Order: sequence, then C-alpha cells, then structure tokens
Amino acid sequence: MAIVKAGLIQMSLKGDTSDSPEKIRDAMVEAHIPYIEQAAAAGVNVLCFQEVFTQPYFCPSQDAKWYGAVEKIPDGPTVKLMQEYAKKHSMVIVVPIYEEQITGVYYNTAAVIDADGTYLGKYRKTHIPQVAGFYEKFFFKPGNSGWPLFQTAYCKLGVYICYDRHFPEGWRALALAGAEYIVNPSATVAGLSQYLWKLEQPASAVANGVFIGAVNRVGTEAPWNIGRFYGSSYVVDPRGEFLVEASEDKDELVVADMEMDKVREVRNLWQFYRDRRPETYGPLTEI
Repeated sequence: MAIVKAGLIQMSLKGDTSDSPEKIRDAMVEAHIPYIEQAAAAGVNVLCFQEVFTQPYFCPSQDAKWYGAVEKIPDGPTVKLMQEYAKKHSMVIVVPIYEEQITGVYYNTAAVIDADGTYLGKYRKTHIPQVAGFYEKFFFKPGNSGWPLFQTAYCKLGVYICYDRHFPEGWRALALAGAEYIVNPSATVAGLSQYLWKLEQPASAVANGVFIGAVNRVGTEAPWNIGRFYGSSYVVDPRGEFLVEASEDKDELVVADMEMDKVREVRNLWQFYRDRRPETYGPLTEI
C-alpha cells in the first residue's frame, strides 16, 4: 500500500505590518525554515504553506505599498530558496506567494516544486473575492492558468486557493485531470467561514474521490483587525474523514499518512464518475 506523507504549516504573522514587504518576507521565510526541517525529519513527502505565506493578509487595505511584496515565479528569491530545500529533503513543496507577471499585473499564485528541486509549474487563484474588508481585486488579477495537474515524485497533485474552495467546479476539474491530492492554502477568519471550513473540503473530497489538504494562517493582523485567523489546518481522505487537524491558535506543522490506494477504493465503491452526465450540464456554463 503506497503511503504519501502530507505536511501543512500554519503560521501567524512575524514582524509588523508597518514593516516593509521585504522585511516581512525575510521574517516569514526564516520562521518557516525550522518547520521545513521538522517536516523533513517526520518524513513528509508533500509540504504546503498557507496563502501568500511570505506576507500578512493585506487585502483589508487598499495600500499600494503591498505591490512591493510581489516576486517573479520561478526566478524570485522565495521560489529559488524553496527549490534548494525541496532538493535537500527530497520533498515536494507548494509555495503560495504574490506573483508578478509584469509590472502592474499581479496574481495570487502557488508554485509547485518537485522532490528533486525542479520547478513544475504554478496555479493562479481563479476566483477573486471583492466585498467590504476583502479588497482582493485591488491586488490580484483573476488567474488564467486553468486547472494544471502536477505529476510529482509522490502523487498527482492539484492546487486550489482559499476562496476557490467555495466553487465545486474547480475541484471536479482537478480530479478529472487526474489529481489524487489537492491542497488549498488559505487565509480565512472566524465567523461564518469557520463553519464552512469543516464542511466544504470534506464534502469536496467525497464528491471527487481525492485527498484534500487545507491550510489556514493563525492570529490577528493589526491594524486591519478583520478577525482572528483560526488555523485548524487539516487533511481529509476520499471518504471525507479527518486524518489530522491543527490547533486554532498556534504555529504548527501537521502531518498525515495518505493511503493512496483509497482513491481507487472509494471511486470504485462510490461510482460518481461513472454516473456523471456531462452532456446535460451545458446550462451551467450559460448563466
């Protein structure tokens, strides 16, 4: 039975939002390194960080200062450094950062690095929210990367980012492309979303016969104080069962053993793919 060890790192902001994006980036990366080493010691095969892991969740503001947080992918400093750690530890690493395509065109992106340090590609967040207190469209252009499947050393991997998780179409597209494990790096605060946090991803795992790793940050971030990031990062299996769950308030690495044979086992038992009727779904694309 093939076992893939999944690791998720949740973390509070290091430094202060009055600091420069470069200073915060350095502090956040430095804070993650001991957890990367801890993951390696635990035998983690696929490691994922939280959404825009090098920065605060700056979207409650509309401050152009945060445009200074962007990096190129794969040629920016964070992805280059994580390629070194991936190769050092034979570990797949998913690196969610604020990406610059060209000056003025920025995306909420996750780079995927294979276990030999090879850059495999990226996923750009597809669905961008814009409501009071969450001004993501000020910072992020909607993603245009489609639903890429990453054939890693350990599994077929998909990525969906934060707000994307509310849209079932992407989970299905990734699973149809062949994904066995889908990660969802997030930044979400207590309130209605906390109920949904433990509802949507297990349900999506069941509907699509995949493992899902959901990772959220912790703590509060002044001066915006939009609420408490409640952590609770977890991995669920294709039956929607929790394999591991983090605390609500601590910097933490969680590790789960994923028995990859369960993907085939569950899909053979619950024949949702056989019983799909895509020829009847046309109206879904017309509204």
